[in-house]
Amino acid sequence: MDFEFSEEQQTFAKDVEAFLDAHDDPEVFDVTRENMAQIVDTPERRAFMGKLAKKNWLGITWPTEYGGTEGDGVYEYLLNEQLAGRGGPQIGKGIGIIGKTLIAHGSDKLKAEFLPQILNAEVEFAVGYSEPDAGSDAAAMKLKAEPTTVDGVEGWMLNGQKTWTTSAHFADWYWVGARTNPDAPKWNGITLFLVPMNHENITITGIWTMGDERTNEVFFDDVFVPGDYAVGEIDKGFQYISQALDLERFTMFTYAPIKQRLDVLTEYVQEATRDGEPLIDDEVTRAKMAHLHTEAAVARAIGLKFVAAAVKVEKAHREGATEFQPPTVEASEYKLFTTEYSKRLADASMDLGAPGSQLRVKTAEAPMAGRAESTYRYTVIDTIGGGASEVQRNIIARRGLGLPRNF
Repeated sequence: MDFEFSEEQQTFAKDVEAFLDAHDDPEVFDVTRENMAQIVDTPERRAFMGKLAKKNWLGITWPTEYGGTEGDGVYEYLLNEQLAGRGGPQIGKGIGIIGKTLIAHGSDKLKAEFLPQILNAEVEFAVGYSEPDAGSDAAAMKLKAEPTTVDGVEGWMLNGQKTWTTSAHFADWYWVGARTNPDAPKWNGITLFLVPMNHENITITGIWTMGDERTNEVFFDDVFVPGDYAVGEIDKGFQYISQALDLERFTMFTYAPIKQRLDVLTEYVQEATRDGEPLIDDEVTRAKMAHLHTEAAVARAIGLKFVAAAVKVEKAHREGATEFQPPTVEASEYKLFTTEYSKRLADASMDLGAPGSQLRVKTAEAPMAGRAESTYRYTVIDTIGGGASEVQRNIIARRGLGLPRNF
């Protein structure tokens, strides 16, 4: 595969860069929020996404019949990387996870209601898979959905709990999985629903993470969902979730912020001294930095490998292929390597920054202005979100290498 971008792709990247320069705003862009910078959780960030929508950059890979431009996924990749590199909100959840799943499996009603809102950046979603007893093993979810009729409307009554729902406190709609058939094998009895977050029988409780960001527990107490807000076929939700997770594992963990952290560490090492001598003259330090830069290049290559495979899948789907299956193994390879590398990079930043690296982020006198400390806290979370590293290893082993599962 070609690891360089075409002239047209480079021109697009420059257009995005110029647009972001013109709309630079500290209320929108903040690299110190690390991976959580991607969420659209403030009025300023929502307004900015509206500006992206007006540029027709939110539906690059969508079919034209749904308002997209049917472009290659590489343009979506370039846009997201530019946004991520500045600590800005990104396009992965609505456009990718929800939008592409609705295009592939949603009813005409759901497509008509939600796809225009997504393209115009008028709606924000929370994603609800994890539960207290179902973390990375999403198929173990127990949120109960029972068929019922309310005021003559057929639908489902939802009861139970979700956890680690990061966007629940500001989202408009909940993209949530629930168990509709408790007697089926755990992978076959789940259905996806769209539920308004302002439903009177939904209770949201905040949880603060070690990265100083809010996530949430969400409780359902007789939450009625009309039947036409079920996504796709009943009991087939886990298959859709699996496809969406492949997109999430790539779009949630972009390369640009990792490269930005590496650049911060590199600049520090080039300028810092230790015992009166330049730190960069130390052989162990040079070897560590060389290794980190090599691994960064590997992370970028694995990411581009996923993009190339995803472009082929989307092209085949547009040309009539009935199945829409993102490249699962490539997604897990990228997610596993990149998040584990990001953690190693954070460890190295703490080591090379010495005791001062423990000072909090945005402390001016701290090494790297405290970025080492914040990335050290954040990167642990990254190895869990979207499926923990152990899950990614099992996917690679089973689907990529043909080995038996170990759980």
